[in-house]
Amino acid sequence: MAPNAAAGADTFPKLLIRNAHLYGARPAMRHKDLGIWQTWTWREVHEVVRAYAVGLHNLGVKRGETIAIVGGNRPKLYWSVMAAQVLGAIPVPVYADAVADELAFVLAHADVRFAAVEDQEQVDKIQSVMNRVPKLEMMFYDEKRGLRDYDHSKLRAMDDVIADGRKALADPAVAAWLDKEIESAKGSDPSIILYTSGTTGTSKGVVLTGEGSINAASDTVAFDKLTETDVALAYLPLAWVGDHYLNYAQGLVSGFCTACPESPDTAMADLREIGPSFYFAPPRTLELLLTRVMIRMEDAGLMKRKLFHYFIDVARRHGEHILNGEHVPLSGRLLYAIGNVLVYGPLKNVLGFSRVRVAYTAGEAVGPDLFSFYRSIGLNLKQLYGQTEAFLYLTAQPDGEIYSDTVGPACPNVDIRISENGEVQFKSPGMFSCYFKDAAKTAEVMTPDGYVKTGDAGFFDEKTGHLKIIDRTKDVGKLNDGTMFPPKYIENKLKFYPNIREAVALGDKHDFVTVMLNIDLTAVGSWAERNNVVYGSYQELAGHPLVYDILEKHVAEVNRSLAADKVMAGAQVKRFLILHKELDPDDGEITRTLKVRRGFIADRYAPLINALYDGSNEADISTEVTFEDGRKGTISARVKIRGMKTEPIPAMGKAA
Repeated sequence: MAPNAAAGADTFPKLLIRNAHLYGARPAMRHKDLGIWQTWTWREVHEVVRAYAVGLHNLGVKRGETIAIVGGNRPKLYWSVMAAQVLGAIPVPVYADAVADELAFVLAHADVRFAAVEDQEQVDKIQSVMNRVPKLEMMFYDEKRGLRDYDHSKLRAMDDVIADGRKALADPAVAAWLDKEIESAKGSDPSIILYTSGTTGTSKGVVLTGEGSINAASDTVAFDKLTETDVALAYLPLAWVGDHYLNYAQGLVSGFCTACPESPDTAMADLREIGPSFYFAPPRTLELLLTRVMIRMEDAGLMKRKLFHYFIDVARRHGEHILNGEHVPLSGRLLYAIGNVLVYGPLKNVLGFSRVRVAYTAGEAVGPDLFSFYRSIGLNLKQLYGQTEAFLYLTAQPDGEIYSDTVGPACPNVDIRISENGEVQFKSPGMFSCYFKDAAKTAEVMTPDGYVKTGDAGFFDEKTGHLKIIDRTKDVGKLNDGTMFPPKYIENKLKFYPNIREAVALGDKHDFVTVMLNIDLTAVGSWAERNNVVYGSYQELAGHPLVYDILEKHVAEVNRSLAADKVMAGAQVKRFLILHKELDPDDGEITRTLKVRRGFIADRYAPLINALYDGSNEADISTEVTFEDGRKGTISARVKIRGMKTEPIPAMGKAA
């Protein structure tokens, strides 16, 4: 597709019409249902969305109103977004796993009158908070199972709404009215409201326009040469800007096919079946995939393990150089080719990466070792940097200019500058118009000359010209001796180890660095089975002395790595503990996009943090938890604390 193929289409409904004409018989969307892949062409999607829009209009959906979208990656929920935009209404996606309180906040704040939901679970969740969402009048549901006997006075099946719309469209006057509605829409109108993850407090509704979103997506479609022949798997949360950009916006701009997995639990298996050519995974997903691979290899026979580790070592030496088109000796190329036949090719096939032409990771900083592993086996994995207020992309790594410690140069038509205090600021085609109903916050994040403050600390690397992100500006601190303390940098080094699922580093305004760790239950549980370690719960396994021994070795290796860095040598970890529970978004400890809420954790785990710094060997803690059904409970534990030996600091480093 030509880079300017979206020219003239300033709203997504106009792009949908264009795609129905240009790519009518090509697949637009796939969904695995009951084990069978269903396919809809662009022409079919266009017809369904038109009928859906008319059905919604007949139920009272009006231009400028908001409609909530609650559920997983299912075609009818994407069509709900499209149908709302056809009418000039504003879709507001909500995280499917949001607890009732979070759901009620977004629906109330966004003044939602209608909600398109996935199934009975979401209907029940919304009905449980109806007293807090007084403006909500009606819900439309996709999955009918379990809802037959519900009161349908304020509840409709999406299929019925679409069927009603089809009947109405038989009238030429209705069809003409709908065409006029689409044509009269302006690109400057609000297209969607995406709520931020709320890392630093209450979520904010980011208002994005159709024209800005399409311009931004057009730039990156051209940048990565995406066309109607590409395929992407849509498994990211609908409410996250990444899904709306990577799958929805880029899909409509380029015409590629978006495939929806059967469920979140089958996403990785469905990935293998679809074999996407364009793929995105946050670092956490890449960590989980690598953990599973390493666990399976530990269970393999001796010869297979030796073969795997030998050729992975070959890949680490030569893989990235070959992928970048750099010179590699013939012997190295030959060994790598053999490894590709025996290890890398089969491994990529198992992971579903065999056909991936372009892959990205973003959302948080990725560990350099993790990044290098995937590139070394031949996956064209790149990094991008962005945020909801920018409609995702601010930077991206061009092919052939891939560095694990940078996020690339500014994307086409994006202007980035670094403020005097080191904060990254930007102007971009897709930048938001405002925070919904929050003029004060909008003004706070904007500079007088029109740049948006990201809240991230970074700088441009002199050698490559690429942007480097250090951490959130407010999170970068200093130890009492003046050593710089970027917690995310240390946490990412720790999370490279499959046994460590989450890490929270502490040290600002202290004499030394400490960390609180979460074990990965899958990886450590597999180790426990192989070594006959009996445990009855996550809490029991996390507190086991042998598990502490394993993680102590990982922390020691991180310390050795930090000691080799003259800037970070004084920020080695001196004490650590393993938390008695996993950090959970339902408990407010991490966001729905799995970012640590540091202020909340500092308050909740204050007794443990105090013990880390007062020399105690253990500490008692009681923590409130939220169960899946919304009930509250308490977990109490006595958490052990272990000290670490630190590595000698080079003379050019700062004293600890």
